[in-house]
Order: sequence, then C-alpha cells, then structure tokens
Amino acid sequence: MTTPAHDAPLVLPSVAFRPVRLLVICLVLTGLAILGTAQIDRAMIGVFFGVGLGLGLINAVLVRRSVHMITAQAHPLKSKMALNSATRLAMLTAVGLTIAFVFRPDGLGVVFGMAVFQMLLVFSTALPVAKKLRVGAAAGPEGANDD
Repeated sequence: MTTPAHDAPLVLPSVAFRPVRLLVICLVLTGLAILGTAQIDRAMIGVFFGVGLGLGLINAVLVRRSVHMITAQAHPLKSKMALNSATRLAMLTAVGLTIAFVFRPDGLGVVFGMAVFQMLLVFSTALPVAKKLRVGAAAGPEGANDD
C-alpha cells in the first residue's frame, strides 16, 4: 500500500542558506536602490525596496525555522510544511501589498524588493550546490581507477 503524497514523509535536501550573507547583500542593494532612486527625487522607492528585501529575508529565515521544527518531529508530513508555507506567504504578501497600497506609488518598491529577494535567494543557494556538483563530477565516479 502506498502513502498518499500529502501524507508522505518530508524529505528536504541540505541547502546552502547563509542569512548573514543575504542580509549584507540586502543592505548593499538597499543602499544602491536609495542612491539610484534619489537621483530621480524618489528616494522612498529605494527605502520601500529595502523593506521588500527585508520581508523576503524574514520569510527565508522563517522557512528555515519551520523546516527545522517540522523535520525534528518523529513523522514530518509534507502537508504540515505546505500549510505552514501557505500561511506564511499569505501573511507576508498581505503585508507587502498593504504597504504598496497605502504608500502608493512609492510603496510599490516593496513588491519589487520581495521579487528581487526571491531571485537573490535562488541564486545564492543554487550556485553553491551547482559548484559542489561540478567538483563532484570532476572527481569522477567513486571507485574508478585512473590506470
């Protein structure tokens, strides 16, 4: 008998997630965004962009925390992780869109900041994994002889 997908155990790969490095990158990007938008007399767009980056970083840290909590259980389920993710994303999206609406048009920087953070997160985690895979592939299959 097979286990339904929503009740299947949660299996997660180890990820190269460095929140401090991401924080530094977010601060640099925020500074650059403020400097760039100040040139067109819209510095608040850059500030809200930084807020969006911050919301993305908060989301990433909360993901890591929830993954640790859920996988520490005796029988972690994908459905718990999915519900947790959906709730967290709904709340952060609501916060981001509320800021964008209340402080429009400058508040739209929040939405752009959140989007840019997601790309930054993907690149900052995928590149170390790809690098490790390349190093492993260059080493050749284990047990192979170089005669």
